[in-house]
Amino acid sequence: MKKNLFLKLTAILLMPLLLFSIPNVLAADTVPVNETAADDTAPVKDTLALDCKSAILMEASTGRVLYEQNADEALPPASVTKVMTLLLVMEAIESGKIKLDDMVTTSSRAASMGGSQIYLEEGEQMSVEDMIKSVVIASANDAACALAEFVSGSEEEFVKAMNTRAKELGMTSAVFENTNGLDDTAENHVISARDIAIMSSKLIGYEKILEYSSIWMDTVRNGEFGLTNTNRLVRYYSGCTGLKTGSTSKAGFCISATAERNGLSLVCVIMGAETRDIRNAAATRLLDWGFANYSVYTKEGEELDGISVTGGTQNTLKAKYNDFSCVTDKSLASKIEYKTELPDTVTAPIKEEEKIGEVVFTCDGKEIGRADIIATEEVKKIGYFDVWLRMLGKYLLK
Repeated sequence: MKKNLFLKLTAILLMPLLLFSIPNVLAADTVPVNETAADDTAPVKDTLALDCKSAILMEASTGRVLYEQNADEALPPASVTKVMTLLLVMEAIESGKIKLDDMVTTSSRAASMGGSQIYLEEGEQMSVEDMIKSVVIASANDAACALAEFVSGSEEEFVKAMNTRAKELGMTSAVFENTNGLDDTAENHVISARDIAIMSSKLIGYEKILEYSSIWMDTVRNGEFGLTNTNRLVRYYSGCTGLKTGSTSKAGFCISATAERNGLSLVCVIMGAETRDIRNAAATRLLDWGFANYSVYTKEGEELDGISVTGGTQNTLKAKYNDFSCVTDKSLASKIEYKTELPDTVTAPIKEEEKIGEVVFTCDGKEIGRADIIATEEVKKIGYFDVWLRMLGKYLLK
């Protein structure tokens, strides 16, 4: 008995020396994982031979381009310009700068706008919401100008903001000279189909826009003035949600058409068609092609438990990865697989929300994306004194 007690006391006294002589396993590195992943499948080009100067088909949530035809040529966009006008107005609402129920007073400049309009009179007041509705549904040039002046003080300042925002979004061709797309006096008011798709994808992130752009007919001025959607696809194309049409003698007939089916959200841009019917037929054909050939793959996120921790105040860790989705060719959807890349053990300290691994998704052997695995709890690094107490407890319990 005395001998056993002597051995225990000796072990306790030697513990600090043993701890300082143990190799520094507490600082072991985690297994490295790649940080980049993407589906670099090239878009289909020109095979549809659409009857227009330029076209593009983009999946809205990912920005993946599925089809393009001369998509980078800068061309007059006519009223499709208003996509950027509406985007800045919606961002002003989101930031709290203006509100939907604010009343906008029409200036003489706004009232003088020609083309598509709701015939605002100088001094007439209308809510921000009704003016947005008029721009989205009826492509009202006067309402677009009035909104721009309300947000920025003048149309000129608003146009500067349009061009600045375009650069921020990575739009490389856009040059805006006004808020509505009227080009009889514009010198270089141009944008590419690709850039229209970029700003359209951003705009439809606002549910209020889709609420209006999917309306066929409505009214303003307490029901006294009727609005009819300039986008006939809203009425005749299954799944169409908007978005904006435009036509001038310079631009021809243009459209940014949005549609959604079975979780696949598409943005189709047609520029420079000779007639409205040709434009609508080209958009219909391109959207049909997109829905026929592509789908959305979605993998729900999961919670992970029991991940081994080295050098921590606890031996295991909880983590999770979020939902993953990607656009894929329908013929390849059944070939998508995924695997978890995690080190055998992770080293403390670990912060909550810290990335500790990845889930890698492949299709037919080709990587198409990754989802981060993140810690859902904090694990602090264990100190030598804590280790000593832990070992002391084990000896005394023997």
